[in-house]
Amino acid sequence: MTATTEDRSRTDSRATSPLRSRPAVRRLLEPRVLAPADLSMVLLVTEDPADRPMPTVTLAEIPAVMREAAHLGIPSVKLFAESSERDATGEISLAPDSLMARAVHACKDTVPDLAVMTETCLCSYTADGVCYLTDRDGRPDVTATIEITSRQAVAHAEAGADIVGPASMVLGTVAGARKALDQSGHDGVSVMPHVIFWSSLYDGFRLTMGATPKAGLNREFQINPGRADQFVDTALRMEAAGADMILLEPAQFTADVLATLRGVTRAPLFPFSVSGEYTSMTRVDPETGKRDVRLLVELFTMLKRAGASGSVTYAALDIARQLT
Repeated sequence: MTATTEDRSRTDSRATSPLRSRPAVRRLLEPRVLAPADLSMVLLVTEDPADRPMPTVTLAEIPAVMREAAHLGIPSVKLFAESSERDATGEISLAPDSLMARAVHACKDTVPDLAVMTETCLCSYTADGVCYLTDRDGRPDVTATIEITSRQAVAHAEAGADIVGPASMVLGTVAGARKALDQSGHDGVSVMPHVIFWSSLYDGFRLTMGATPKAGLNREFQINPGRADQFVDTALRMEAAGADMILLEPAQFTADVLATLRGVTRAPLFPFSVSGEYTSMTRVDPETGKRDVRLLVELFTMLKRAGASGSVTYAALDIARQLT
């Protein structure tokens, strides 16, 4: 006697579908797809602990945060630092005792094995709050922007950064950073540029870090969110120019381009969940004081499924506490 098609179908379904299994078997067959090792912690470093739209840390607070991150299994930190001094050149960002340099030292001195990523950009150092330098007529000065951000990359590497992040979206900054690092003896430092869809989700960060463009100025080189093709092309151009990995932002708007890129490059891809995602997708429970990060856990699980090598988030500590 031979089994009917229906019988075989029923047998195959039972053999392959963990959803029909007992809970203990489902736990065995369905691994935890998100772990602290999939997260990179964002730190906004400021000189003072004044109340701001986004959570910040001072230099004195960095060691305790780093120790907790290491204890929870978070493997990396993404640093942003402001400057109380601003000018038209961004030269203040190159000082050996800049806040960024001191923050990198504080991280590496506390947990040397935890990877430190930095942002090489100008929006927190120039008086007009844009990511690039301008000429006498107020137009983007591409050559000057490449030169200063390449020097920033070297300054961050000198401080101990493992990964530098050109963030202005000015083509040429990746190649400039790579060349400057190699020529200064920092060929082991990685370059991870930001590829960015323009969005209102950055307002909290800009207000916190003094990076809001003056009236009439904008993020000229960021990508229209309707241009997925341009986003993918830009990422691949940056990889060809020397990028070792790519940061994609805002995270919740990059699932499609992430999946596309995953099919055409083997470079590590890191979605960055920006300030507006943190404020809109989390909340603090008034009774327990704990931050509810379930939506972000779901987001990062989906992004990992789509091909993310890891996710960069302000909520890394909160998520890791709940995952461990």
